[in-house]
Amino acid sequence: MFRQDYNRIDAKRRHVDFRKKQFAEAVYKDTQYPHRLNFYATPPTADITLEQFEQWAIDRLRVLAELEACSFRNKTPDETAAHMKPLLEKYLRLEHNSSNSSQLAIQRQKDHYSHFILRLAFASTEDLRRRFTRVETMLFRLRIAAEDTKDRARFVDSLNLDWEMISEEEKRDLANELAAASNYGRKGPPEDETWCKVDWERVPDLVEGRRVFVKYGKAYVPSREQSSMVLAEFTSRLEKALELTARALPRLDEDDRLTPILDHLSKNFITPDASYQSGSGDLPEGAEITARNIDNLSQHFPACMSHLHRSLRRDAHLKHYGRLQYTLFVKGLGLNLEECLIFWRQSFHKITDDQFNKDYRYNVRHAYGDVGGDSNRRGGGYSPFSCQKILTEHPPGPGDAHGCPYRHFNLENLTALMQTLGVNDRGVLQGVKDDKDKQKFHMACNRVFEHLHKAEIRRAKDEGVMSAAQLETIVHPNEYFKRSYLLKNLDRDMKSQGQDVRMEG
Repeated sequence: MFRQDYNRIDAKRRHVDFRKKQFAEAVYKDTQYPHRLNFYATPPTADITLEQFEQWAIDRLRVLAELEACSFRNKTPDETAAHMKPLLEKYLRLEHNSSNSSQLAIQRQKDHYSHFILRLAFASTEDLRRRFTRVETMLFRLRIAAEDTKDRARFVDSLNLDWEMISEEEKRDLANELAAASNYGRKGPPEDETWCKVDWERVPDLVEGRRVFVKYGKAYVPSREQSSMVLAEFTSRLEKALELTARALPRLDEDDRLTPILDHLSKNFITPDASYQSGSGDLPEGAEITARNIDNLSQHFPACMSHLHRSLRRDAHLKHYGRLQYTLFVKGLGLNLEECLIFWRQSFHKITDDQFNKDYRYNVRHAYGDVGGDSNRRGGGYSPFSCQKILTEHPPGPGDAHGCPYRHFNLENLTALMQTLGVNDRGVLQGVKDDKDKQKFHMACNRVFEHLHKAEIRRAKDEGVMSAAQLETIVHPNEYFKRSYLLKNLDRDMKSQGQDVRMEG
């Protein structure tokens, strides 16, 4: 696979320094995998088939996407580990050294190669690099937590990390401070506890959690917090490696076998919630999903769609990606094609019928799959955009109204929109600001939802009319609408579903 890429260098440009050649290692060799854990420091060099190239990447993608979904749903580390265990067993199995399995080498080769393939796929933009680093770090955290103690220690020793171990004298001088920072209580840390010190920027999570002592810019880390340091080092190295990969990407353009695969992988990095399926049973019987009722339904829209709706009503127009995002959203509500065309025609009231039919009608029909040559889209059209798709694709420019307000608005405009939606609580507004600063945009959206539906959520829980699964973290605009509508119409929902819901609960 990689061999042909290197051999495509023009012979005239190939230059060999024979004074250095004798000291060089062989470029192509089989990689040894003595450890279950991997920092992915060395790119793979042996050949694999194109089928392996694609399938291994897809399998890893399934794991990473589900890990991300766990994060969106606010699952605890234990809940995430339990949820991911069968998926890891199926798609990215890695057995311990003690298993003596004949599959160890191929399992670790697949893990090694699939990481680097996805590194190529997600190095092209800053957003993809940040997202890939985050989910790969989550995967590494899962693995290091599940690793055997001895094997983990051997792996860490093999990294040759530049940690400065503190002397016994320094340990005695700082005994009180170290004991206080490590939360061991009055007994203090055990005598065999070892400490090292690093620049505090390398362990921000430990500093934030007040689990280390900081002095003169150095963080004093006990051995029991070693995994956090390894994790921070993993993240730091991967971020730098991805930047280097991004610079090398243009050289892949000449290989027409790999580029389409990588492009497909990057465009399909979505959470399982990305394809929202609506059906007749989603909303209580009697819910009116028509063009004339959109204004009334808009009270249940998330911030992104509420902003699109308000912009449309104000300007009687939306630019291309705004129209696409909004069309697919109302399609997901259950608005049929005929009603959707009526909605857009009435909304674009400043233009003539001829102009609407010429410039806009076809795009609406295409979104519904009524026209267009793409066989994959015919019959069903495009799916409503998930939160992740809105966050990562087609960022809004001047005059655009699409995108995610929690990400793409400045704080002043976001605050104004929140107040328009009815959020005036200072604590909630500060929480939204904090979420935005930490790039936890889905958390900000859920924070607003919970504030606006506080009474209804409490009632739904108390009366058992909605299960815990129905109140999980929202990761899709259409799910936001559906849940808001159901909560605000609890009496109608209880009447239509009656005892069936209670019996299921």
